[in-house]
Amino acid sequence: MSANQSHKLWYAQPAAVWEEALPLGNGRLGAMVYGNPANDTIQLNENTFWAGGPHNNLNPAALESLPEIRRLIATGDYPAAEALAAKTITSQGAHGMPYQTAGNLQLEFPGHSQYQQYYRELDIGSALVTTRYQVQDVVFTREVFSSFVDQVIVVKLSASKAGQLNFSAHLSHPSQSAFSQEDANTLAMQVQSKDHEGIKGQVKLASLLNVNLSGGSLIQRANRIQVSNADSALILISMATNFVKYNDISANALERSREYLAQAKRNFENNQYTSRKTAHSDFYKQYFDRVSLDLGKSEFAQEATDQRIHLFASRHDPELVSLYFQFGRYLLISSSQPGGQPANLQGLWNHRQDPPWDSKYTLNINAEMNYWPAEVTNLSELHEPLIRMTKELAITGQESAKAMYGARGWMAHHNTDIWRITGGVDHTWGSWPTSNAWLSQHLWEKYLYTGDKKYLADVYPVMKSAVTFFEDFLIESPNKKWLIVSPSMSPENAPKATGTKIAAGVTMDNQLLFDLFSNTIAAAKILGEDKKHISVWEKTLSRLPPMQIGKYHQLQEWLEDWDDPQDKHRHVSHLYGLYPSNQISPIRSPELFSAARVSMEQRGDPSTGWSMNWKINLWARLLDGDRAFKLMRDQIKPALTLDGSVNESGGTYPNMFDAHPPFQIDGNFGFTSGIAEMLAQSYDGAVHLLPALPQAWPEGEVKGLVMRGGFVVDMRWAEGQIRELKIHSRLGGNLRLRTHSLLPAVNNFKVKKITGNGKNPNPYYQQAQIKKPLKNTTKAMPQLSLANAYLVDVTTEAGHDYVWGASQ
Repeated sequence: MSANQSHKLWYAQPAAVWEEALPLGNGRLGAMVYGNPANDTIQLNENTFWAGGPHNNLNPAALESLPEIRRLIATGDYPAAEALAAKTITSQGAHGMPYQTAGNLQLEFPGHSQYQQYYRELDIGSALVTTRYQVQDVVFTREVFSSFVDQVIVVKLSASKAGQLNFSAHLSHPSQSAFSQEDANTLAMQVQSKDHEGIKGQVKLASLLNVNLSGGSLIQRANRIQVSNADSALILISMATNFVKYNDISANALERSREYLAQAKRNFENNQYTSRKTAHSDFYKQYFDRVSLDLGKSEFAQEATDQRIHLFASRHDPELVSLYFQFGRYLLISSSQPGGQPANLQGLWNHRQDPPWDSKYTLNINAEMNYWPAEVTNLSELHEPLIRMTKELAITGQESAKAMYGARGWMAHHNTDIWRITGGVDHTWGSWPTSNAWLSQHLWEKYLYTGDKKYLADVYPVMKSAVTFFEDFLIESPNKKWLIVSPSMSPENAPKATGTKIAAGVTMDNQLLFDLFSNTIAAAKILGEDKKHISVWEKTLSRLPPMQIGKYHQLQEWLEDWDDPQDKHRHVSHLYGLYPSNQISPIRSPELFSAARVSMEQRGDPSTGWSMNWKINLWARLLDGDRAFKLMRDQIKPALTLDGSVNESGGTYPNMFDAHPPFQIDGNFGFTSGIAEMLAQSYDGAVHLLPALPQAWPEGEVKGLVMRGGFVVDMRWAEGQIRELKIHSRLGGNLRLRTHSLLPAVNNFKVKKITGNGKNPNPYYQQAQIKKPLKNTTKAMPQLSLANAYLVDVTTEAGHDYVWGASQ
């Protein structure tokens, strides 16, 4: 099988449901292609078409009730505290606006219900969907792409014989639409977003359908374009809204859409279809081709994708794992382009007016999880929409900090939308004030991968403002005199001991604040900023609670030892310190590492989609590749049963979307980052190669993974040992490598063997020192030792390659 073929999802039948349709996107415009010969649907999205309009959803009653909520928590009256918080912290109005479908392009082909030789594919190597089938002696082909360079959705229809193309095309939308004729070849559809939870729908969407023919004739009738006896047809769909930014909807949607279409028509005229398709794919490939992955071959790669998903758990199909990994990268490129909106709960793709959880941004893991692959899989630029959303939340979040908590700085609760709301939503789930810390972790991590001080200076005020909020918000715990977050929760779990979610001083908050304060202090020192504040922040940091090991030798989830070993909750929030953070390590904190493993064993493997994929990353950090691979088998199982119903235990839909269920894109992104973590890690003082390689992948090759400090890893392994290795150093500095077998020889640079675990002098590998954990158990657990690992240092120069083995 060629490399190109290995990047294809293909099917022998059209999509019957949305979860079988194939996704396309250019960051702004999304399309789901069904590929039905007689009555085709291409479902459309525009990433700024949301319900409602500019607003914030604050509950000012929080300020007055805060002392009482804290008193009730401190005295152990958790039900009363949670009830009061649900009334006074959670919004009593809007709970976030839904992301909405932009409607459909409907294509009708008379006489095509009887077909043969059907084939449908998504080529994630070139971001192109192709459908092909035969009616009598004519082969019909449809190509669809969402153009990165022309900002329209492009549909090319062709027939193998001249004059055989007959069809009608029209736009539709589930809400009330206004149609008009722009010109002889162009129809317009205008829609207004819906009202929701008391917020008037104010987003205007203008969609233009343009059809140009080679041969044949075209007429417009009843808001349809009808084509007769054409050789081929080129359809351009232009979409735009009046959205400018979260607090500005002053644009003219129709004029914007017209401008996109006019430019695209100029670019496509004079038979430029092939060159524009190539320009689109070339733009896409500048991202996609940075990383390649080969985990081995099998004969199953020749089978249809839905068949391979159905049988994956019962056989060895390593190419499907590689495809799944690259599919996550494809989705991020397609749903998160610089200057656009971040990938939401469904990325870019949604066919409903009221999608599950409104397809918003859930900030207690899901929005962050979408971006776990960004840096490590060489897509750093695509991190920009999330970082810009964080900067915008740092503005609207000053309102919630002041009005609800009387605090300086900025904060947001566990959910937001395109309007950057920062109030609490979802009733008893609303009292979680720590998303500012988790989002700030992304600001810092991007710096560790890129070394861009200009960027760090740009985002530092956002980090500082989040720290400032907690300077005002933290309170002293009654017993230990620790500084704790109250009220809060361990998302979205309720301990059996209290039966309520609301709590104070939960482990995840303590971990998040440790990172926030440590990283902001480090950033301030790098930039030479706020020297007077650093000592204050260091004092606060020293008073945060340490992590604790509970009576079952588990990592405690709460300040009190409330964990239940039978708790199978999907959230494993207290394991943030293991992944995506770097606080729990087999080298620096072996007891916590052991306790984290116990927590993972107790929580169990079966879970919903995104949770299962978080666990892949966690098991990779626990250096257990076989357990991580087991979770992959659990993930790649059919989410649709043979009768078409949804398997409630999650899995994967036929189009390779992750099933929570229903579809949530975070699971796809978590799978991709999980494979990266299995192959290379850089959180623990060194670049650790093949840290969690499962027995199922004894040989393979990966190219283009990025480690902290700007080291790009290309490696080939066989029999579980690295045979060839190339490290490209973008930033220079000390490269420390950790491996489990000796590396091949080098001949043109010096390699220094390191003994012990001394400090790596590379500044991007400096690690804040956590507090010694408190132990509430006398159990002694076995600890993993990396004493027998091989550790070497190489002094690198920026822009140079360092090669071990045969490829030098």
